[in-house]
Amino acid sequence: MEERVWRCSCGGLLDLEFEADFPLEKIRLRKPTMWRYREAIPISHDSNIISFLEGYTPLLEVDLEDRTVLFKEDHLLPTGSFKDRGASVLISKARELRVGRVVEDSSGNAGCSIAAYSARAGIGCKIFVPWNVSPIKLIQMRSYGAEIVRVPGSREDAAAAALGAAEKEYYASHSRNPFFLHGVKTFAFEVCEQLGWRAPDSVVLPVGNGTLLLGAYIGFKELLEAGVIHETPRIVGVQSSNCAPLYEAFKRGSVGIPDIEAGATIAEGVAVAKPPRGGQILEAVKASEGKLIAVGEAEIWESLREISRKGLCIEPTSAAAIAGLKRYLGEADPKEVIVSTFTGHGLKAADKMLEIIDGD
Repeated sequence: MEERVWRCSCGGLLDLEFEADFPLEKIRLRKPTMWRYREAIPISHDSNIISFLEGYTPLLEVDLEDRTVLFKEDHLLPTGSFKDRGASVLISKARELRVGRVVEDSSGNAGCSIAAYSARAGIGCKIFVPWNVSPIKLIQMRSYGAEIVRVPGSREDAAAAALGAAEKEYYASHSRNPFFLHGVKTFAFEVCEQLGWRAPDSVVLPVGNGTLLLGAYIGFKELLEAGVIHETPRIVGVQSSNCAPLYEAFKRGSVGIPDIEAGATIAEGVAVAKPPRGGQILEAVKASEGKLIAVGEAEIWESLREISRKGLCIEPTSAAAIAGLKRYLGEADPKEVIVSTFTGHGLKAADKMLEIIDGD
């Protein structure tokens, strides 16, 4: 696709039709980055790739609830979150399209990633953020030279402002632009390669806008269609009970996403009341025979303390996934191979981490 479009001509969401290839012998000999899966990433020319050599993060064994679970350490990626995967591909595409400036909306991590990769590409970048954005993430975005627009109101208000700007500028949206998902899908490629080209039995992921869940689903599907793996994992999405529209829809068996009154949560990365791809998220969970779980603030805090005492510094959104994982372990088969992830680094939420330290 060589047009500067980020949505369907009908005004709806845009998805890519792309046939991924996995030459395993070539992949094995390449550098340990997400670009080792070059034939499965929809960028036409290598000269347009914008990269910090991101990817191929460790798959760490962690003991939880008398079980051993595998965690992808994506908090170790260049800007400190998994969203570097999507930003690398999306900004590579922007460069391929000769885009001079992009706009994005974000509560933190996506804005940091898009700003960093835009800086490396020499592309201008404007980020719309909600008024209550994390000051540490705001500093990180500004340090990369991004223009910041603070929007009064909610996360949805920031998204609406970015949509308005996107009428004239290229929208580097992590939730709407499909090229972002085709970077995030490398999470699934790496997990399967690190397991000897086998899929895990289940994957437990935090979900707000759903870019990680949908990216992983796309990745596992592409591996299955290419005959690399023989089955896809069950996908379990975790939301904060204070902002859980997807969980509510799943619980009700609804196709649409209900209107909810969102409350405050320390897991700000999943605090999305109206995910644009909500219907697709529900379809992916159901197709994988998975489920959605909502966890309370006390469970998230407890999980954050617990994982911190194991020597890991992760952000509260990651802890929400751990809280959901602990719930899921109560029903999982003892033989299941379960994978989760650390979505972002704890130093990006230092103010909240300080509350944990002061509270102990």
